[in-house]
Amino acid sequence: MEVKPFIWKGDRLLLLDQRKLPHKEEWLELKTYEDVASAIKDMAVRGAPAIGCTAAYGFVLGVKIQKENPKLVYETLKNTRPTAYNLFWALDRMLKALNEGKDIEEEAKLIEREDYEANRKMGEHGNELIPEGAKILTHCNTGALATARWGTALGVIRSAHYSGKNVFVWVDETRPYLQGSRLTAWELLKEGIPHKIITDSTAGFLMKKGLVDLVIVGADRITVKGDVANKIGTYTLAVLCKEHNIPFYVAAPTSTIDPNIKSGDEIIIEERSPQEVKTCGECPIAPEGSDAYHLAFDVTPSELITAIITEKGVFKPEEITKALE
Repeated sequence: MEVKPFIWKGDRLLLLDQRKLPHKEEWLELKTYEDVASAIKDMAVRGAPAIGCTAAYGFVLGVKIQKENPKLVYETLKNTRPTAYNLFWALDRMLKALNEGKDIEEEAKLIEREDYEANRKMGEHGNELIPEGAKILTHCNTGALATARWGTALGVIRSAHYSGKNVFVWVDETRPYLQGSRLTAWELLKEGIPHKIITDSTAGFLMKKGLVDLVIVGADRITVKGDVANKIGTYTLAVLCKEHNIPFYVAAPTSTIDPNIKSGDEIIIEERSPQEVKTCGECPIAPEGSDAYHLAFDVTPSELITAIITEKGVFKPEEITKALE
């Protein structure tokens, strides 16, 4: 059963509230660009491609109201989250389409359609790298919920599953927001893909025991050098893979590649509320008087990445700009 995380209705955007999953499937009705901005900022929608698509539709809603000031709509949506490049890529494309007199609603629909098609192609390319019966470890959520359906890293896993390769998935819980245990496991369960949830700190020992054949993750921003920003904990997995001689793959559409940034050192890393670390759901798990440091992303240098899977094919990290040609 394929999940659709958002539905465009012409005058509003329906959004599956990912904060409520897996226990409740609740849809938000977003009628203004401010509604969309809040949904992105508050993590009702997450995953770089899904954020880009959602922002594009938010731009459409905003321009209908702010016809004389589309730049206000652009800036409001742009300032929601700083790390995921797809957000800026989609908004720049929407603003360009508006300035060129194009139908911006059709442009937003095209962005959504292109993302889905890119995901399916990524799945095909990535499937060629997956051995029969592979035990795959993945981090965060990179499936249909994070995209315009199918998924990036989880899309590759999905393609391998449907090609009959009998894969098994280790699902990192992905603290502190638990995108793995809440969202990835939910998607895998819906599609009958064998899996087990693990704590993030279990990954290294599983590798040592020979229970992981490869790791595949998504990306929120990829630099010209091939450095990759992704959910916090990704860098740790890459280091562990190098130590245990395990392939470490990244799957992302070309819309995640930032041609303006050479090195991962230039990427702005989002810092979120300490309360998200000090609670699990709404349950406190730390002393109220203790502070917490919550970086939402980290950067994995290109030398730790085996290959980057895109809709244009599979590339060595240092050659990723060829995907933009």
